[in-house]
Amino acid sequence: MEALPAVLLAGGLGTRMREETEYKPKPMVDIGGRPVIWHIMKNLSQHNFSEFIVCAGYKKESLKEFFLNYRSLTNDFTVKLNDHSIKQIYDQGGAEDWSVTVSDTGELTQTGGRVNRIKQYVNGRRFLVTYGDGLSDIDISELLAFHESHGGLATVSTVRPTSRFGVMDIDLSGKVLKFREKPQVDDWINIGFFIFEPAIFDYLDDNCILEQDPLAELASKGKLYAFKHPGFWQPMDTFRESQMLNELWNQGKAPWKNW
Repeated sequence: MEALPAVLLAGGLGTRMREETEYKPKPMVDIGGRPVIWHIMKNLSQHNFSEFIVCAGYKKESLKEFFLNYRSLTNDFTVKLNDHSIKQIYDQGGAEDWSVTVSDTGELTQTGGRVNRIKQYVNGRRFLVTYGDGLSDIDISELLAFHESHGGLATVSTVRPTSRFGVMDIDLSGKVLKFREKPQVDDWINIGFFIFEPAIFDYLDDNCILEQDPLAELASKGKLYAFKHPGFWQPMDTFRESQMLNELWNQGKAPWKNW
């Protein structure tokens, strides 16, 4: 599979996770001691990704500090305090062969605007875009093969989610026939993991919402295709979801862990 740059949307306000995001952006919330964005990058790196473009915004300093000081933050080290020089860093298997560009795309910029503002770093290449807070066991090789097969301009990955609520089957008389606990719904939803051709920038501007006019226009022109992912996907939109993801990690049952 060709090596593509991966663009990570990491600049949102994370208002539904105020417990965790008052002082840092949502992609920097920890799962198992590492930020969720690191988990996404680590997963993608197993699919031949090594170039990452992080679209920062809200609390961008947290992202910049993490990547600028990655080795010292992820390893033991010895520092000489009188001149603040690091004498030695004890690499513990955490040295990733990644190139990471952190771009300040604006605190209140919408998703399409963030992508538009990193055009120079994509540099005319096909690229992947995904959200900096959504974990999945999606097969990127299959996704890319699907994208190449249809010849369109864009591919969006989709899943059929489970209902937030349990449901009841009821007959015409009102008799309850059975309960179904959070069944899978019939519709498909966007989970990110987009593959875009460089011409996507013809549909973007600095103020657009990617999931609205740009994708709608692509769909109307027959240039947008959906890759149906049958497996695991979980966003981290709430504190409860962050707890659930941490439980999966701590129990050794994290479906996204492919390393």
